[in-house]
Amino acid sequence: MTEGFDGRKRETLRRFAAIGAAAPFVGTASADGGDDTNETREAIRGYVPTTPGAHFSKLRDDLRLGTGEAQYHLRKLEEAGEVESTKDADYRRYFPAGRFDDLDKRALGYLRRDTPRGMVLALLRDPDATGAELAAALDVSRPTISAAAAALDDAGLLDRTDGYALTEPERLLTLVVRYADSFDADAVSFADDAAEFVAYDP
Repeated sequence: MTEGFDGRKRETLRRFAAIGAAAPFVGTASADGGDDTNETREAIRGYVPTTPGAHFSKLRDDLRLGTGEAQYHLRKLEEAGEVESTKDADYRRYFPAGRFDDLDKRALGYLRRDTPRGMVLALLRDPDATGAELAAALDVSRPTISAAAAALDDAGLLDRTDGYALTEPERLLTLVVRYADSFDADAVSFADDAAEFVAYDP
């Protein structure tokens, strides 16, 4: 590892560790290792509540951790009951323990995927949007929209009986607004306009 990369990793860990130290579900830092262990553990404690539903590779890469390092600390946090994970297709996604129900977890998992998130945002903006309009708005093919719609339907988040209708618009809206910064610029822009209508504390 180069000195420059190591410095960036340390800066990233310290930033999320500061969040972790202030997070409401956090106890004391683990005492089973040195300062690097505690700092890494606190960084994950900070990252997971601010980016709920992030999959393993995203968490590992965002925190600049090695695969084994991330696996070790996540396992310790799960064993301690501070973090929980669910399997979502090919991904394992992480959440602060006890904060989200199963539907929230499914919703956050799909909001972390580009096309489903784009569809959700578009349908929140315009509940009457058609498949063709969604494809044009997201700059993807109609089959891509159809596949994402089927997945959202299977997850209980979309009804395809007569066009496309979100089944949990309030829940999706509040999750987008609360965690917009962890999604993308479009979610942030949406949240800026919608936040005044939302009061949500999961």
